[in-house]
Amino acid sequence: MQFTVDTSHSAEHQNAATTIKSSNLKGQAASEQSFQEISGRVDTLDKDHIHRILDTNGWCILPALLSQIACSDLISLYDHDEQFRSTIKMARHGFGSGEYRYFNYPLPPMVELLRQRLYSLLAPIANEWAQRLSEDHSFPEVHSDYLAECAAHGQTKPTPLILKYEAGDFNCLHQDLYGNMNFPLQVALLLSEPGQEFTGGEFVITEQRPRMQSRPHVVPLKQGDAVIFPVRHRPKNGVRRDYRTTMRHGVSEILSGRRYAAGIIFHDAG
Repeated sequence: MQFTVDTSHSAEHQNAATTIKSSNLKGQAASEQSFQEISGRVDTLDKDHIHRILDTNGWCILPALLSQIACSDLISLYDHDEQFRSTIKMARHGFGSGEYRYFNYPLPPMVELLRQRLYSLLAPIANEWAQRLSEDHSFPEVHSDYLAECAAHGQTKPTPLILKYEAGDFNCLHQDLYGNMNFPLQVALLLSEPGQEFTGGEFVITEQRPRMQSRPHVVPLKQGDAVIFPVRHRPKNGVRRDYRTTMRHGVSEILSGRRYAAGIIFHDAG
């Protein structure tokens, strides 16, 4: 079985492409089984259902998007320094407590596959939201085309990441903004098993509605689940017209154990 992943990421990468064979994945944790499972599971996702849930709730869970093997593969990358461009100690910046690492280009094949396939799934929703919010921007169908737009605005650093939390750690409410170019949706994946590998550490989303107090949502995730949620804003039906709500996300305090998660952000950083 052979899988082809487009690896064009910026001006200097646009002509590059990589054919990834399972027999040649030295140094890469993504196994052929993980590729097959992820590709098959993305193929079965109901785009219309996801669109409806995002419009209604502001977030949508994709149950068991990753297998236990795929979660372990991603966690195993964390201690390989060559895979990452930056490590952030959250307490040092007032972001919370814990740490996260931004992947470097080229992304690990599994991460690249998720980023490309999920972008194609979400781009039509992003365009519909932009129209509803009267934003003068449209998103191309193919992720490499969008990254070229990011590069034209000086945003060329990859933003997918892995986060590691231990007992007492937490992530303050925030938005993942890295410049003027921002794709309106992103994806978080829980890699550890709640109740077994950690306790606490709930994924939290808040929604700030105009002239109202913020509304919190606790998103119930299991190992391998993904959640799609807004980066910054989402449209919401009003009495006369759609209005804009401001979204933030974070993680509550980890009470015990160790919690790993991955983030798939579709815009690059400046």
